[in-house]
Amino acid sequence: MKRTLLLLCLLGSFQAQAQYVPMKMLRYDEDYSGLKSDTTENFYHELKFTPLSKSRNTYLSFGGDVRFQYYHVINDEWGEQPDKNYGYVFSRYLGHADFHSGDHFRAFLELQSGMANAKTSTSPADENPLDLHQAFFDVNLFPEKKNNVVLRVGRQELLYGSQRLISVREGPNNRHAFDGAKVMFSGPNYKTDLLYSHYVASKKGVFDDGYNKSTKLWGAYTVRNKVPVLQNVDLYYFGLDKKSNSYDDGKGKEMRHSVGSRIWGRSKQWRYDVEAIYQFGSFAEKTISAWTASAHIDYELDHLKFEPEIGLKTELISGDKNLGDNRLNTFNPLFPRGGYFGLAALIGPANLVDLHPSLTMNFTEKLSVDFDYDVFWRYSSHDGVYGPNAAMIYSSSGTSDKFIGHQYSMAADYTTNPFLRFGCELTYFATGDFLKQAGPGKNLLFLCLTAELKF
Repeated sequence: MKRTLLLLCLLGSFQAQAQYVPMKMLRYDEDYSGLKSDTTENFYHELKFTPLSKSRNTYLSFGGDVRFQYYHVINDEWGEQPDKNYGYVFSRYLGHADFHSGDHFRAFLELQSGMANAKTSTSPADENPLDLHQAFFDVNLFPEKKNNVVLRVGRQELLYGSQRLISVREGPNNRHAFDGAKVMFSGPNYKTDLLYSHYVASKKGVFDDGYNKSTKLWGAYTVRNKVPVLQNVDLYYFGLDKKSNSYDDGKGKEMRHSVGSRIWGRSKQWRYDVEAIYQFGSFAEKTISAWTASAHIDYELDHLKFEPEIGLKTELISGDKNLGDNRLNTFNPLFPRGGYFGLAALIGPANLVDLHPSLTMNFTEKLSVDFDYDVFWRYSSHDGVYGPNAAMIYSSSGTSDKFIGHQYSMAADYTTNPFLRFGCELTYFATGDFLKQAGPGKNLLFLCLTAELKF
């Protein structure tokens, strides 16, 4: 632990003199080929660009992510946990190597380790000591052309759009991965991915996240930019074949298809993101008919001190209309962000009505603080409340009350330099009538302190 903290301090205080490339959520999207002509000699330059040929067209790039999080919870799971007031620590380590041979071939390898200390009950999302997280290769067919095609095969992270359906699951301690193949078409104003994959189910051992046959994901995702009036439009389809899944209305095999569209962009001080999804298919001999619609609008008051930003999010997410009939109306978020409504990760996007105003203050270029308020209702009184992993927390239990509760949050983010950031999130959840009838219904207090280094 002491060596790791020392590494955090040394690298966190280091300012790269070489050409700096911004780090991204998907680390394989970072391009360090521009360092080929950079003659600066230092540790960072050699780490990000190690030439393996005289022409410097074949090279290796290394990087990683070290994150520590301290959590403290009072009345965890609204009082269901026997320990009413306790704290624990999550630590996550990601390390990757990126090999490039000219413009046509690339191989990417990443290991992941997630550890949980002092938490009495953990899931594979919390604790997975060491595993192969990503291992894929790319064949780039037309790198010099305006319209290009790239083939990717192997274990890889997937992330699309607003991460409403497909996400890397950055919030929890361990991220999502998929075994599969993807063909990526790109041009000046568009990008289209075609994919077929098997979800990698995390396990709590060492190098035991093997090939998983029980959950398949396939689909197509297109992004079109510079669209008149709308600016940017996403159109997509995803298919899910899951050997076994469960809802308030039963358990069984699921074959679900999701079709959706997203419109997003920016105009002066305004930012907007509007999305709608419809799902159909079959579940345990029932017919699926589910949907969601969401809107996220931000307005920046950049002429005022601290450049405040006002935001409003709202979502309608379908739930089952009637238990025991031949239809299932519960929306399935597939592989969403783990902390869908904040790091507290209390409620997931199924059978839900959500209203979420927020205020962000940018005190300096490095420090921002976000204040937000969430209020939740069940969409249908005949369906339960689900968690961030789409697992049911409480069934409907014949309770007609829909009101779930109020969530008040404050999140501060301080970025010392491009490599090191600190975060603090405080959440208070006041339970509503449904939670008080379905379980202990105690109000919950949550604190998370984060230190993260990326290099």
